[in-house]
Amino acid sequence: MAYTPSHSMSPQPNLDERALQDFVATLRKHLATRVAAGLPAVYERQVLPAFRAEYQREPADRHEVRRAMTRHGYHQFWSALQRRSQELMWDAVIDTVERELPELIARAGAEAPGGGSLQLDPGLQIPRYHTALDIHLQPGGYHTDFAADDVAAGAIYDAALPIYLAGALGTHNDLLGRLLLGYLREQWPAFRPTSILDMGCAIGNSTVPWAHGFPEAEVHAIDVGAPVLRYAHARAAALGAAIHFSQRNAEQTGFPDESFDLIVSHIMLHETSSKALPRILAECHRLLRPGGLMLHMEIPRGHTAFEQFMYEWETYNNNETFSGYLTGLDLAELATRAGFTAEGCRVEAARLGMQAEQRNYGQQEFAWPILIGEKRTQTSSRRRA
Repeated sequence: MAYTPSHSMSPQPNLDERALQDFVATLRKHLATRVAAGLPAVYERQVLPAFRAEYQREPADRHEVRRAMTRHGYHQFWSALQRRSQELMWDAVIDTVERELPELIARAGAEAPGGGSLQLDPGLQIPRYHTALDIHLQPGGYHTDFAADDVAAGAIYDAALPIYLAGALGTHNDLLGRLLLGYLREQWPAFRPTSILDMGCAIGNSTVPWAHGFPEAEVHAIDVGAPVLRYAHARAAALGAAIHFSQRNAEQTGFPDESFDLIVSHIMLHETSSKALPRILAECHRLLRPGGLMLHMEIPRGHTAFEQFMYEWETYNNNETFSGYLTGLDLAELATRAGFTAEGCRVEAARLGMQAEQRNYGQQEFAWPILIGEKRTQTSSRRRA
């Protein structure tokens, strides 16, 4: 499934651009469903027996699996094409955005109805884990301005997501927000937050379901990148969502103490760093009101050494440098260090049904880890159903 415009801020590909996007989407689907599907068999039938014969034992961890698998020609073939398909994906959508950029900037600059707002901070220091490399290989990352009032980074990202995940995120790329919202309603049906913060919102695609799900709440969304926030603000208005976007670092947001009932993020933690993550969790604790709730959804890391090796392909090949480190972290323990009580924080693997997910990492069940933090006091505790 290639990119299909779905709102008034969507870039509009011409026929040639759409043909290239269709090709890249088909290539990625073939690599995921046909070529990658052969990797478990290669490991079980060839690589693992050879490892056992050489070392007289099982691989100790994902790192030993990686050293053995990356020497095999089948993995090299898949990995090279997977990397090239990622580069082609950006080429396919950048052409459209570059051609339409003046019009996209003008649309984003028009008065946005719906009660939302946009606050940028030109003096904000962008964290090094954003500036050191282009995350996901997206040229310029999420933070680089190529023109005055630029929205290119956001438009490129929005257009690439359906190709990257084969349309799994839905028409408005909002599945992760809908899944986490559904999880909250299932587990805490009586919880009615009046103020919500989405950290690391990027283009706000996962924020919009929260604004629609709790229309009486004041919804804030933060990111460090100005171009994605400009696009997010206009995009949310196009979708009828009142969201207050602001350029802030999640490590130190500048919001007053106890500003929010609910803090969420959607696969943000693995985009940070070992120094930033404890600070972010401590900031969440500071910002939550007593009885408030923190929900950070993350990408599964796998259970077996082979599964973990497969999930770490993006660490080594797609500029997801911190995601490998996250594999071995005890997030609940980090949350207790940040101020949450041991009784009030845990990680749950929620099977949230991303049925269109096309990436095949050894056929394991796709379960999303959710770091849960309840800010409890002696007299307050959020009870689940």
